[in-house]
Amino acid sequence: MLPIGDDNSSERSIPIVTYILIALNVLFFLVELSGGDAFIARWAFVPSRFLANPIADFATLFTSMFMHAGWVHLGGNMLYLWIFGDNVEDRFGKIGFLIFYLICGLAATAAQLAFSLHSDIPNLGASGAIAGVLGAYILLFPQSKVSVLQGQTVVPVPALVVIGLWFVLQLFSGVGSITAAADTGGTAYLAHIGGFVTGFVLTFLFRGNPRPQSTA
Repeated sequence: MLPIGDDNSSERSIPIVTYILIALNVLFFLVELSGGDAFIARWAFVPSRFLANPIADFATLFTSMFMHAGWVHLGGNMLYLWIFGDNVEDRFGKIGFLIFYLICGLAATAAQLAFSLHSDIPNLGASGAIAGVLGAYILLFPQSKVSVLQGQTVVPVPALVVIGLWFVLQLFSGVGSITAAADTGGTAYLAHIGGFVTGFVLTFLFRGNPRPQSTA
């Protein structure tokens, strides 16, 4: 199932922060392409290097959130951020959403780090932070209809089902990745899990009040 949109009828504001985050990710990826492997080696998060000198490598906690392994990686992440980020931003507010997003990204990196302390593989991508957005969305809008592409048909599916299935997949894949070799690279499923759980929990602190409803 490929999500391609959702119900935005309850939004009260323009999701400026979501748009800015998408733009920054695209811009950073273009810079990454021009910088090549040297740029990735310097600005991606490398667990063993970070633990050896956290102060010198501190910036990579943030720069790695805006880097991607390729156009497909970037496109998939930005699609999810575009679909689900605006609704969460509308509920949290501009500054609240930005803080929330960054905390989820940091938590995702910490979760991956916990299981790859000696890894020299660069970690990069916005997936962990966006997983946090999904964690907030499933709590705030569980019954909201997500337009899902199945073959050549677009089907409305409750967010609880779409995101719930996504999280179950991350759990199974994450358990499998723990037993895999630390130097094989691949998808950072543990970062997805860490970001999602963090986003779900933080939602209880960041969420505001729904738009008042009129009654007859």
